[in-house]
Amino acid sequence: MKYELIDELRGDYPVSWLLEITYIKPASYYKWRKTQSQRIEKTAKEQDIREHIMGIHFMHPEFGRPRITDELNENGYLINHKKVYKLMTEMDIQSVIRKKRKRHGQSPSVIFPNRLKRNFKAAGPNQKMVTDITYISVGDEFYYLSVIQDLFNNEIVSWELSKRNDLELVLNTVDNWTKKKDVAGAVLHSDQGFQYTLKLYNNRLEAYGIRGSHSRKGNCLDNACVESFFSHLKTEKLYIDKCKSEEELVQTLEDYFYHYNYKRKQKKLKKRAPIEYRHALAA
Repeated sequence: MKYELIDELRGDYPVSWLLEITYIKPASYYKWRKTQSQRIEKTAKEQDIREHIMGIHFMHPEFGRPRITDELNENGYLINHKKVYKLMTEMDIQSVIRKKRKRHGQSPSVIFPNRLKRNFKAAGPNQKMVTDITYISVGDEFYYLSVIQDLFNNEIVSWELSKRNDLELVLNTVDNWTKKKDVAGAVLHSDQGFQYTLKLYNNRLEAYGIRGSHSRKGNCLDNACVESFFSHLKTEKLYIDKCKSEEELVQTLEDYFYHYNYKRKQKKLKKRAPIEYRHALAA
């Protein structure tokens, strides 16, 4: 109780003074803080894995424990099948056995070359862009967030929220971006998720003069920048502000995107926020 009280008051009073009047050794307090930080980090990481398991289950209800484990590992979550089984049991998730059926008229896949090759630096805005989708749970509901990020200044230039992880979500995100920017000649990089390999997605990029780019299969580091952004979003906002409705989620996302683009300073950007950095270089 004393440790928590000190942590609560440390912004208003010197920590050394608080420790002195509570007869707590500095080493004990900072050890407690480190333990708390590790516990929060572990909880956030497990929640992130839970959301990915739920997202995989929604997209592929036929997947059982082994295939969900493989999918997680391919996306950079190093976890064994026993842990996946435990989480699936806690979440009351199990595979749905379904009859195989023939698919007619399915659009052929289009795989782009990897134009970035992990070179995440851009000489100017709107040259190299990355995009991806993450999963967000709100109570019993599940949402999909799609974003496009500019590698020049890490700015989030477009985002879209939906209850469905489908082609429309991806195309709407692209359309939102093209309404604000001159995108001709830009590279738009993604993983090989099914939406990003459909012919209709390729056609939309060609219509805007955008050059598509894909990560190699199972190489999450090929799209590390946008994965890093999702991690910041969840640990800095979503895990703290527990949204209880879609309206609250939308407002929370709008608040964070504004904070991230206009206020959140980054070392890579010479301690400027993304839009501040873009304006400074344009001046």
